[in-house]
Order: sequence, then C-alpha cells, then structure tokens
Amino acid sequence: MSAPHPAVAAARSAVRENLADLPPGARVLVACSGGADSLALAAATAFVAPRAGWLAAAVVVDHGLQPGSADVARQAAAHCRTLGLEATVRAVEVPGGSGGRGAGGPEAAARTARYAALETTAEDTGAAAVLLGHTLDDQAETVLLGLARGSGARSLAGMAPARGPWRRPFLSLRRAQTEAVCHALGLDFVLDPGNAGAGPWRAADGTALRRAAVRERVLPALADALGPGVVPALGRTAVHLRRDADLLDDLAADLLARALADDAAVVLD
Repeated sequence: MSAPHPAVAAARSAVRENLADLPPGARVLVACSGGADSLALAAATAFVAPRAGWLAAAVVVDHGLQPGSADVARQAAAHCRTLGLEATVRAVEVPGGSGGRGAGGPEAAARTARYAALETTAEDTGAAAVLLGHTLDDQAETVLLGLARGSGARSLAGMAPARGPWRRPFLSLRRAQTEAVCHALGLDFVLDPGNAGAGPWRAADGTALRRAAVRERVLPALADALGPGVVPALGRTAVHLRRDADLLDDLAADLLARALADDAAVVLD
C-alpha cells in the first residue's frame, strides 16, 4: 500500500491532533462549503474519524446569496457522502440578502447566519465539535486586518484552534496544501466568487471587501517585499499573542477570585 500524498498525510495528522481530546464515540461535524479547504477537511475527517472511534458527519450551509447556490450545496453534500460522511444541507436566510445589512456588510451577515445554522445542527445531533476549514493563510489575513484596525492582543491572536465547539484543525496548513489534497483525491472544489476582490460583494464604499483585498493584494505584496515566510510569521504572531492574552486572562481571573475570597474591595476602572 503506497504512502498518501504529503498534503493528504498532513491534513489527516492535523485533524487527528486537533481532536485528540475527544473520547471514542464523540460526534463531530464538518462544515463543508464545497471549497478546497472544507473538502480537504471532510476527506481527512472521513479517514481519521472511524479509526479513532469518532462518529463524523458533514453539514453544508446554503446562504442562497448567489444563483445556483443550491446546486453547489448539493454537490458539496454529494462529495461528503462519497467520502463516507452523512451530509445535511441547511438553507439559511441572510438578513439583507447580498446587500448584507449592518456595519459588517454581506460577509458578516452571511457568517452570522452560517454559524447559527452550524450551532443548531450541532445541538440537534449532539455533536461535541464542529470542524471549520480555516487555514494558515486565513489566519494571516485575520492578523493583518486586526493590525489595520489598531486592535489589541486578543484580536491579533486571530482564530483559536479550539474554542467551545469550534475546531480549526488546518490553522497550520497553507491553502495550497488543501488544494493539493483535493487534487490528490480527485475532489472537484468550487471557487466562491464572494471571496474575490472583483466578486459580487462590495464594501460600503464600493471597494473590494477588506479580506479579499488583503488576500489578493496585500499578502502577495508583503511576500514580494519580505519573502515567502510572511504568512507563517503572521501565524506565529497569532500563537504568541494568544498565549499572552490567555495568560493575562487567567491571571486576572485568579486575582479577582482571591480578592473576592478575601472579601476585599474590588475597584473596576
């Protein structure tokens, strides 16, 4: 039996490590959009879960914001079933449609609706974890967006590998690796036009969505100027700042608990 493609092996190892705390019999859900990241995650989970004793399934959220979105959702679910995962399609209504009411615009409105659907599905199925396909590239984009807003350490810490039910096994993998997984396994993935700078969604001022602009223009420019290690370096920055922020939160909580135990006066500025 030949060894798996290096990207496939890396994806499986990432899932195994991220979910190592779950006991046998735990239910896990893969959020799959049909893109390369989530399809690679579904494939890796479908391989790892039965060997670890976990019960894995997939959920596909159809935002209904683009023509043909229902067909894309059905295709993503079909891919998941081919991989051996039971798959459910959840249609959601995004407030404001493609206009996306609110300061966050359509991207934020779609994200809110998506997470609500995933959380409901997890509760309905008794899932202990919901797996999301965010990669190291997504993490780097998040850190840069936080820097542009002048954010503090907690925001610059980016996305956590595990927080509550949400798990992100691929935060150490590059987007190119997830595409390599799909190519190696013969999985046809879709490219979401909403993620493109010239896509149908725009910022309030009519320019490209901020994350799309960072992805297409800012990170490539930084890599040209500073070298190809920019994305991993930004990922390491997120890890360091998350550790710092977690430590400060723990110290503050401990200090408050001791103050309350001593019946001392606690003054909050």
